[in-house]
Order: sequence, then C-alpha cells, then structure tokens
Amino acid sequence: MNMSYPKLLGVNIDHVATLRQQRGTRYPEPLQAALVAEQAGADLITVHLREDRRHIQDRDVEMLADVLQTRMNLEMAATSEMSLIARRIGPSDCCIVPERRQELTTEGGLDVAANRAYLADYCAELDEAGIKVSLFIDADEKQLEAACEIGASAVEIHTGHFADAKNRAEKEIQLLKIQHAVAMGVKIGLQVNAGHGLDYHNITPIAAIPGIREFNIGHSIISRALFSGLASAVKEMKILIQDPV
Repeated sequence: MNMSYPKLLGVNIDHVATLRQQRGTRYPEPLQAALVAEQAGADLITVHLREDRRHIQDRDVEMLADVLQTRMNLEMAATSEMSLIARRIGPSDCCIVPERRQELTTEGGLDVAANRAYLADYCAELDEAGIKVSLFIDADEKQLEAACEIGASAVEIHTGHFADAKNRAEKEIQLLKIQHAVAMGVKIGLQVNAGHGLDYHNITPIAAIPGIREFNIGHSIISRALFSGLASAVKEMKILIQDPV
C-alpha cells in the first residue's frame, strides 16, 4: 500500500456542543465551529452522536451533512438506532466505537474479535448505503485481524493508552504497540487512522509513524482555541501532524 499520501486532520467538535448543552443555550454553535475548522485546513469534521445525546444532537448532524465542504466522520455505537440515523443522513464516514453511559469519554477500543458476526452484518449494512466504515480498536493484532476479516475498510487505533502513560518507559511501550499495529494494518490492506488523547505535546511521535492516514483530534484543539482561537488551533495542529520533528 502506498504510504506517500498527505496526513489528514479530522477535527472533533463534540466539546463545542458540550459547552452549549451545559447551559441549554443555542450557542456556541457546532456548525459554526465546523466551518471555521474547515476554513483553517481541517480535512474532515468528526462528531460523536452518543446514545445519551450529552453533546452532539441529531440536528447538529443533519445540519453538518448539508453544509460541510469536506467530509463528516460520524462516530457512533453499533446500535440499530444509530444505523438508521447514519443511513438516513449519509455521512461519508462512520467510525464504530464502544460506548458506556458512565464514561466521561471513550475508554478503550471495540472488541471486534468477540463480535465478528454482528459487526460484519452491521458494517455491511452501512457499506451498502455508501458509507465508509472504520472500527475504533486498540493496538492489538487480534482486533486488526478481526477487522480485516469482517470487511472493514479502515480502523482507528486508540491512542489513549499512549497519551495516558505515566512515565517515559510506559509511553515507549505503548508507542511501540501503536507502531506495530499501524504496520500490520497497512500490510493487511486496512486504512489506518489514529485518535484519542492526542494533543500538542504528544502528537509528534504518533504523527511520525509511517502509514497513519487520518488523525482525529478534538479536546486539545477546542481547549487551545479558548486562548488562541479555533482557526489558529487547527492550523497549528495540522502543521504538527504533517511535519513532525
């Protein structure tokens, strides 16, 4: 597989909606954030429509589908409700993630190996609707093999364990796992993306891994935007992923 393509930045705007929902206002508007991010160089816009609708709402997804100039990456759990919504709205991409109501954010990768039959049918349904499906998984050979077996075209490697590592030795162990997973994913014909917990301080070693196609980053970009503005925050992150030093 050719690995000379440019590395793409997906900006997750969930936490713009988090701020809005905290007060029940009509602002800040996630749609406005998406347009600013696109103009600043984002290659795709990522939103997670959760079962409990704690941040992104159905109307946000519908509005984004109508106006985005790039692509929408819809993160969602593998439920019948979400399949219906995705097939009705028609995002270009869907990333299937595990989901628990008690979690603050997605805590780990999807167990594809233990749910092969269900996920194979689920992914096929979305694929038939013209939606590219990615599976959010840990850096694990078994999960990569299962993703390939069920016909997924892409995976997103969960980088949270690397981001949360408490010391340099543990961080190096997690980085090696990600490097191995990316190489294996590319070898078996998957598009490999990465995301979760990535920020302006830890992105460089991940961005330097050959074979990663897209990086989905949200919390750190939205947090940086409070002080430097969203356009500046997006531009700075894109520079870091495209030219890691």
